[in-house]
This record gives sequence, structure tokens and C-alpha cells, in this order.
Amino acid sequence: MPQDTNRTPTKKSSIGLVAALSIGVGGMIGAGIFSILGVVASISGPAMPLSFAIGGIVAGLAAYSYVALGKTFPSVGGAVTFLVRGYGAGLTSGSLNLFQYFSYIITIALYATGFAAYASTFIPLPSKAWAVGVVLAFTAINFLGSRTMGRAESVIVIIKVAILIVFIVAAFIALTGKGVARLSPGAWPGPLAILTGAGVVFVGYEGFGLITNAAANMEKPKRELPRAIYGSVAAAAVIYVLVATGVVTNVPLNVLRKLGDSALAVAARPSLGQLGFKLVAIAALLSTASAVNATLFGSANVAYQIAKNGGLPPAFDRTLWGRDVEGLFITAGLVLVFVLIFPLSAVASMGSAAFLLVYSAVNVAHLRIRKQTGAKAWPVVASAVTCVCLFVVLFYHMVTTALPSAIALGITLAVSFLFEMGYRRATGRTFREVLRRTEPASASTTSPT
Repeated sequence: MPQDTNRTPTKKSSIGLVAALSIGVGGMIGAGIFSILGVVASISGPAMPLSFAIGGIVAGLAAYSYVALGKTFPSVGGAVTFLVRGYGAGLTSGSLNLFQYFSYIITIALYATGFAAYASTFIPLPSKAWAVGVVLAFTAINFLGSRTMGRAESVIVIIKVAILIVFIVAAFIALTGKGVARLSPGAWPGPLAILTGAGVVFVGYEGFGLITNAAANMEKPKRELPRAIYGSVAAAAVIYVLVATGVVTNVPLNVLRKLGDSALAVAARPSLGQLGFKLVAIAALLSTASAVNATLFGSANVAYQIAKNGGLPPAFDRTLWGRDVEGLFITAGLVLVFVLIFPLSAVASMGSAAFLLVYSAVNVAHLRIRKQTGAKAWPVVASAVTCVCLFVVLFYHMVTTALPSAIALGITLAVSFLFEMGYRRATGRTFREVLRRTEPASASTTSPT
């Protein structure tokens, strides 16, 4: 999630290794696993653990670029800075940053829809009503300036990880020969379905990029950043694969393929009973709610910062009732469009596809400035290729199963470029000022050509 790009690092706000690990683990092992498990199950079936493992490998390769770029250009801008560094302060970086903003809007819609699925198991209201309600609720909270959810983030991370560990332990204790048989490759779908599932789960891994937003606040980023990023990706991959294995071994295949939006809670019933269902549902509610809150704030904030530097219309930084919140309302309105139009499966695919494109773009940007980072070429190339391949597979799946979602994603990308092109011509602005604001005082502000 983008962070406040006007913030300058101080000793008081320095972040250690444990805190950085918490940022990454909290960003990944969050709303994604609770929201997308049913979608992946419907695609990969009994090969779901393999899909999560492949997604983890792709994320691990992408992590290499983020580590190298984060060590070389430590900033609170994260991927925003990397794209400007790699492509210069021109149309490409501006358009990709706008597309990244839209990607976060799609992700908020995913979290809101996931929240609705679990909330409906407690109070049976229409899912769309719950999704709209949670977005409006946290828009109001952000408007009022409440920090309650922010202060509770670390507690929520502990609760949801603890509940997932309980689920894993219970699932393996209840393991039977019949359950092990469900993992047999003979029951797996074809390679295309497995790779499609891996593409969908990528949205559950993209959170490691959050750590690079904290690089400027680390006391020793060159040492702590790699440990935090690689450590959090490894932890998330292990937990994801174990959770997926527990689901496959505890739920019959015919049921697995029909699991709904609250799939993980349903899968907890065989080993933990109704109590397990409620525990997982509560963890999911906490996780998705906090994700909506944090990502809504972050995406509205990055839009505000870009607007302050001339990258978006004045509406995004115009005051309303004495506060800079109009951009927040615009962001929330865009989220509601995706919530009301698209189902959970479509939003999950759109979110993963969007971030696969963003991560591909970051890798290509890295190749352009690799001499500055001193990184090896093959991991960067491998990451770019795997991200593009998963995107192609996932986009093909969207075209064949949810054409409106594929069209919407294409329109979002096209609008990002067309808007950037038109607004750039009308205002004559560049991203050079954004680049200066996102780097520490000691860093160079020269953009590559």
C-alpha cells in the first residue's frame, strides 16, 4: 500500500527488522487468503497447494528486484520511486503510477467483497449491502481522522496468524489416508488451471512491496530490507501452502470446487467444528476490515500527493469542510463502482492481473538501471518473464470466463495512459517533483533517461 510521500525519516520513526517483517507478513497474510481461497479452489481444485507454491516462487523472484531497488533508492515512495527512476519523469512512469493507483482501488473492492462474504454468515444481509457498508464506514472513519484501526493493526496480525496456525495444526491432526489421497496428482486439473490459480493467488503475495515504503525509515536498510522482504515472502508462502493443504485434505473434492466466498471458514468445520468456522470468520472480518481501512487511506493519500504535485486534478487535493478529504471521497466512489459491478471472483482476478502488470513494469524498470543497483540480470529477467506469463494465463482465463472483467482491466490501463497523456499536455507537469519528495535528502534526484 502506498504511504505518505511527504513524510521524512527521523530517528524517532526508525523501523527495525521485526517491525519490517510485521509490515510484510501483515500485508500478505491478510485479507487475500480469506478472500481468494474459494476462487482458487474452484480453479485449481486439489492442486491448490501447488498454485500457492508457484505464486510464492514468482513473488520470491519479484522480491529480488524490490530488495535491490529498495537498498539503492531507500524512500517512502516504494514502487512509485522505482518506476520514475527506471522510466524517467515521462509519460510511462506517470501512466503506470496512475494504473497502480487504480490497482489499489480494485484491491479495496476485493477486500470489501471478502468482508461481505464473511459478514453475511453472521447477519444474512445481501453481500453487496455489506460491501458497500464497509467502504462507507471506513470512508467516514478516515474522514473523522480516527486512528483506532491503525493502532490495532499489530494485534490483528497476531490474531489472524494465530488462528491460521490453529487451523493448520488441527487439519494435520485430523489427517486421514483418504485426505492424503486427495493430494494425488492424478486428480489434479491441467497445467493451465494450476497456473491460472497461481495467477489469482498473486494478489495475496503483493503485500511484500509495502516493506520498501519503509526503507527510508530503516536504520540499516541494506542489511534489514533483504531479510525483511525475503523472510516475509517465505513465511507467507509456507503458511499459504500449509493452509491450502489443510483445506484439500479435509474437504472432499466435489465440495472443494463449490466452496463459496467464505471458503476458509467452511474448510475449518471438519477439523474444528462450528467453533473453527466462527474463529476463521472472525479473523477474516478483522483482516478484511483493517485491509479496507488501511488501503483506502493509503490509496487516497497517494492520489492526494500526486495531485499536490500536479499529477491529478485539483479535486484530489482540494479542501472540503476545512480538510483535504475530497480525494478520499473520490477514491471511495471508484471503489464502490467495482464493488457493485463485479463479483468476488472477477475482482480477485482483476486485482492479481493488475499487480502482475505493475510488478512486471518494475522489473523492466530495474533492467534499465541495473548498473546503479548492481543486481544480477537473470533474476530480474526471470521475474519479469514469470510475471508476464502468469498475467497472460490469468488474462486468458478472464477473457474466457469473465469477459467484462477483462475489458474493464484493459479500459483501466488505457484510461491511465490516455488521462496521463492529456493531463500532461494540458498542465505541462512532470513527476520530477514527486521523485524529489519521495527520496531522502542524501539521495540523488537525477532521473534516468
